[in-house]
Amino acid sequence: MYSVKEAFYTLQGEGAQAGRASVFCRFTGCNLWSGRERDRADSQCTFCDTDFVGTDGQNGGQFNGPDALASYLEQLWPTPVRGNFTRYVVFTGGEPLLQLDTALIDAMHARGFEIAVETNGTIQAPEGIDWICVSPKGDTTLRQTRGNELKLVYPQAGVDPETFAGLNFTHFFLQPMDLAPGAIVTDGSPMEATVEYCMRHPQWRLSLQTHKIAGID
Repeated sequence: MYSVKEAFYTLQGEGAQAGRASVFCRFTGCNLWSGRERDRADSQCTFCDTDFVGTDGQNGGQFNGPDALASYLEQLWPTPVRGNFTRYVVFTGGEPLLQLDTALIDAMHARGFEIAVETNGTIQAPEGIDWICVSPKGDTTLRQTRGNELKLVYPQAGVDPETFAGLNFTHFFLQPMDLAPGAIVTDGSPMEATVEYCMRHPQWRLSLQTHKIAGID
């Protein structure tokens, strides 16, 4: 049984795949925060801006087996679509590796999808995922130490990007800690700090949440 908070067709907003048409599948649950505000201050991840509790989001629900969920996600991709391309699905959360397994990976591949995951890296990813994005959170043990991109929300208290600079990833991104809606970027802001760090350490590239800039999901 898979529990999905929401699923929808959109453009990837962050990192190396920004702008790519994608089906997003947000699983419920996380191993670093319950998702409830009363627990935020005592959690290992205190800055999450995502609702991953329950199955009441857009196209959310419970799915009995990999084929049921894979077929459901497939029908979210619009048809017909012209051009030579590979369909793309992004599994996210919460923490998607609490639920994403080999059976679902195989079911999505059988339907012609390239598979991406956005994970906090505390759980080893199963084989077969085409694009692995790891976003480390606070004082946690990183078990997924290789992949396609490492995307670190910056700045995080007690977290030094150089801790991750030697890991086996193709792309290294710093993403400014999300500011409140309408906040003004001033001296010492997360944006300024991130830009400054990337300029001083060219291994790292700036990642912006372009979906928010574009006003899409």
